[in-house]
Amino acid sequence: MAEHEHSTIKHNDHLLLDQPLLRLPNELLRKNFRSAHFTIEKDTSAVKTLLKDAATAAVSGLAQPNDVLRNLDSMLARMRGVKRKLEAHAADEARLHDHAEARARHLHALYALRTVDDVKYEEWSRRRLDRLMVDYMLRKGYYGSARQLARENAMEKLVDVDTFEKQGRIRSELLAGKVGEALAWCADNKKELRKMESKLEFMLRFQQYIELVREGTQPKLVEAMAHAKKHLLPYRAQHPREVQQACGLLAVPPRTPASAAYIELYRPRWQELADLFTKTHNSLLSLPDRPLLHVALSSGLSALKTPACHATPAASAGVNSNDHDTATSFSSASSGRGVCPICSVELNELAAHVPYAHHAKSHVQPDLVALPSGRTRSMQTLLEEAKKAGLDKGWVKDMVNDELVHVDELKKVYIT
Repeated sequence: MAEHEHSTIKHNDHLLLDQPLLRLPNELLRKNFRSAHFTIEKDTSAVKTLLKDAATAAVSGLAQPNDVLRNLDSMLARMRGVKRKLEAHAADEARLHDHAEARARHLHALYALRTVDDVKYEEWSRRRLDRLMVDYMLRKGYYGSARQLARENAMEKLVDVDTFEKQGRIRSELLAGKVGEALAWCADNKKELRKMESKLEFMLRFQQYIELVREGTQPKLVEAMAHAKKHLLPYRAQHPREVQQACGLLAVPPRTPASAAYIELYRPRWQELADLFTKTHNSLLSLPDRPLLHVALSSGLSALKTPACHATPAASAGVNSNDHDTATSFSSASSGRGVCPICSVELNELAAHVPYAHHAKSHVQPDLVALPSGRTRSMQTLLEEAKKAGLDKGWVKDMVNDELVHVDELKKVYIT
């Protein structure tokens, strides 16, 4: 019964890891809709104004027929531009709906499976692992490898290469000391960033101001003052300290002895701005800050980790290792030679800082004893095996190394 319970797939727990799979297309659809709505409002308003002016001029006789025709041609050209933009938005919408449908089918396939012993579950898990690998490579900047892996596994609709490529391009520009693309991204998402109370745009404008002051020439200082009036002073209520520092920075050239606060402002901060952009971008699109592969690996390590996995041989004498593998000795666990995954050389260090799993129910035998080798077994099991093997009374056998052990050598194990 316990084995069946452990092999049953808990679908809701699986979906906790796969939430971004459905959230991202939904967020992109909302963004696409807002862009299309803005395009319609902006261009139709301009066309209406132009039509009204042309009609007024024609009726009053102030415009020549050729002028009216030119105005009409201008309006038609503008509306054709609107049509092209809306066609692009419609194509993006269809593509995102296609992606959302494919992802919903992928997750729905999990609900047709009941246990992890199902052959199809292994196939589904392998596909999810490929998705996590693509997500990891995209976050690390390996866009070509990620795209190739997605193409080879026919899962382009299950990953978001284009979104991460755009994010990576803007991040690279920031690391190179350029804020143009990042500011354009802020302009495209201005309303959402305002709702989030994000300080990204202000910090980008602040850095622009610092770079102008850094130049130190009279034209650049004049430009810096104009920049501050336009882009920094409107934020003085939200960021009073930074605005005050910006005003004082004009009197403190880069190589002039000054307080630590002003020296800190001249320090290169492009890495911090790039990290702030990445955090804001992920928050806006409901993406986790960490790669999903790290989240899955951390939860898996935590589920398998026990105190014995990182215990020293001396400290292990009072700890039961049966929770993670009855066949793993404390000595081999501490050296990474055990069969427990957490005790392996590859994963032992990675699992050092993850929490232990929370077990609401104990599955440890109540009559555990420790063999001289350090392994723990159930006393009843040892006696049954000894009886089947025809051993003399008072003797049991360590099934791992075939060593005969007298019962007086066994030590009772207490779990605290």
